[in-house]
Amino acid sequence: MERGGVNGADIGLSDARVEMLRARLGDDLVLSGADTERYCRDWHGDITTGTVAVIRPRSTADVSAAVKAIGDLGLSIVPQGGNTGLVLGATPDDPEGQVVISLERMTAIRRLDVDDFSAVVEAGIVLSEFKDKVEAAGLYFPLALGAQGSCRIGGNVSTNAGGINVLRYGMTRELVLGLEVVLPDGSIFDGLSTLRKDNRGIDLKQLFIGAEGTLGIVTAVSVKLMPPAEQVATALLGLNALSDAIALYRRARRDCCDLMSAFEFMPPVAFTLAREVMPDLVMPMPGDYPAYVLMEISGSGLVDIEDLMHRFLEGVMEDGLVLDGVAAGSRAQARNLWLFREGMNEGQAKRGPHLRTDVSVPLSKLADFVQQAEEAVTLALPDCLCVSYGHVGDGNVHLNVLPPAGLSRSESDSLIYQAKGLINAVLARFGGSISAEHGIGRLKKSDFASGLPETQARLLGAVKRAIDPKIIMNPGCQLNFAEDS
Repeated sequence: MERGGVNGADIGLSDARVEMLRARLGDDLVLSGADTERYCRDWHGDITTGTVAVIRPRSTADVSAAVKAIGDLGLSIVPQGGNTGLVLGATPDDPEGQVVISLERMTAIRRLDVDDFSAVVEAGIVLSEFKDKVEAAGLYFPLALGAQGSCRIGGNVSTNAGGINVLRYGMTRELVLGLEVVLPDGSIFDGLSTLRKDNRGIDLKQLFIGAEGTLGIVTAVSVKLMPPAEQVATALLGLNALSDAIALYRRARRDCCDLMSAFEFMPPVAFTLAREVMPDLVMPMPGDYPAYVLMEISGSGLVDIEDLMHRFLEGVMEDGLVLDGVAAGSRAQARNLWLFREGMNEGQAKRGPHLRTDVSVPLSKLADFVQQAEEAVTLALPDCLCVSYGHVGDGNVHLNVLPPAGLSRSESDSLIYQAKGLINAVLARFGGSISAEHGIGRLKKSDFASGLPETQARLLGAVKRAIDPKIIMNPGCQLNFAEDS
């Protein structure tokens, strides 16, 4: 990610390329110099790079023109949405050879059909803004992320984003009906259908979902919408062990069925971390239990969600699965409970550089994996703090490792690297994935490549070469396709 100084000849070359881009695309679309800095910094501010220019198109036609112009200059492209990713997938890594195309200006809702329960929306709209406009129309878009106030729909699609509602509604992939994509040669794939059933051969849109911009630039998306959840019940529960969370989830799936929309596990330190950034947060229940679960059920129509939650909690507390708990009595109280889950992430970031993992294991093995992985890290790195939390319903664990305070950056990086190796070794024994919802990007590329079966690598390379033979679309992301070609 780091590069050496740029000499005068390089600066002149960059300036010439920028002027060529301005001549082809117009001054309004092209940023250069200091104006590009915020597009070249990762979400946590750990990495800052550079780029030849940033293009900010206003339409799909603009994107197509920009892709052609960049290709004609022999440069490559890094597509970017909200730049909230955690694996450097949208962060340029070749300041003299790459141009960022930001979709932030493409924010229109082209169509919202309440009878079809669908919408067609441009890739640059912020997720929370889209959700608000859908809600105003009496519908609901279920994708829910901690970064939803900043991330954009195109990035959600390109990373196949997950979030807290996956167990009920699935990953982003399950919510996409169609795509519009600008391909590496500037041509446009128009697949913005809203059909639920369309069995005409290979579903081409699936190639671009989760591809992290390596095959093309998503410019618009057609998505499924749902009836709004008119009733929501939220509860924070104290448990004797993480293994009890698995048993509790199994019971909740049986008793609450598909009305359960979130089931998160957190360690006791979550509340400490959250209060470090939000000191006014008050612990909603006494005690310091070994494990906590934040669960939510929701629905509409004739189902009494509050009564369902009450009867469920009554049963599991009688059976000893839950030691203590509190149920939110209002939307405001529910929001307060979720602030602990969200604040925990901010608290970790406040403590400085740390290992952020995003792994998944079979649900039945989740508790054993967390125990063994934490033991491995604690044994080798006793001064580090393990913080494990995640989405029980889909086996997704964020096992993060925080180095002790007061270390230099190089010392912290060394501990982070060691911790990652220890966790990945345990993960391999459990047959898990190194990326459950964040993608591969540039950060996890070497780990991904080292564990990739030969047949899968061959297929991925064949797809890349077929769609992007010049390897200009987000090179360096996911795999070293240029070397493969």
